[in-house]
Amino acid sequence: MTAAARPRFPVVLTVFAVLLLGVLLALGVWQVQRMQWKEGLIAAAEAAADLPPLPLAEALALDDPEFRRVILTCRGLAAAPYVELQSIENSDAGVRLVSACAVEGGPTLLVDRGFVSAEISSRPPVNAADTMPVVITGVLRRAPAPSALTPPAEGRFYGRDAEAMARALKVEGPVSPFTVFATTSTNPDWVALKPSAPPAAFANSHLGYALTWFGLAAALIAFYAVLLRRRMTRKDTES
Repeated sequence: MTAAARPRFPVVLTVFAVLLLGVLLALGVWQVQRMQWKEGLIAAAEAAADLPPLPLAEALALDDPEFRRVILTCRGLAAAPYVELQSIENSDAGVRLVSACAVEGGPTLLVDRGFVSAEISSRPPVNAADTMPVVITGVLRRAPAPSALTPPAEGRFYGRDAEAMARALKVEGPVSPFTVFATTSTNPDWVALKPSAPPAAFANSHLGYALTWFGLAAALIAFYAVLLRRRMTRKDTES
């Protein structure tokens, strides 16, 4: 075989394969990081569930109060104005009622009072002049950032946008980044309202996703090796 007849190394194919391999490995590593983050959330939620409830002020003073059970008093909460958040509870469609609770010496807190099935058309009474204190226990959760794909609120919310909810409730001043999910009823005489907190258990499928990306990376390496071998072998045969 002369020097001119030697098979040329597939530079373009190799560069493309290396770039694609880098993307697949990066996605795999990202899923591993997400898995570790999710495991931390699960551990934090399980640890907090075993702790006794704290007064709200003490819980908010913690470095990370998420998932902590709290006790708080909100004046007029049983008859407070609310916004409705479209939701599903145990395969049952309905809404969650969210009201504002003024916290002494701190930002206003949103309180998720619970779930009402779509089959129930009535709602708790609203009386903005009511100042009767209501003591509830609940779970602190950080409000997620709204999604750009969430439909705009037109009388009902389809995403938990804390700032937009606060505006709809005519809240003045700062709003806490945390929401309290009531676990005791704000309206014990109105049984249609079902207080509940989001489940502390999180789906953790990131290991499977990571193995998928790493598996695709391994398949790419094998495919590239076979393709390169065939290319070089064909060049040898032709020469």
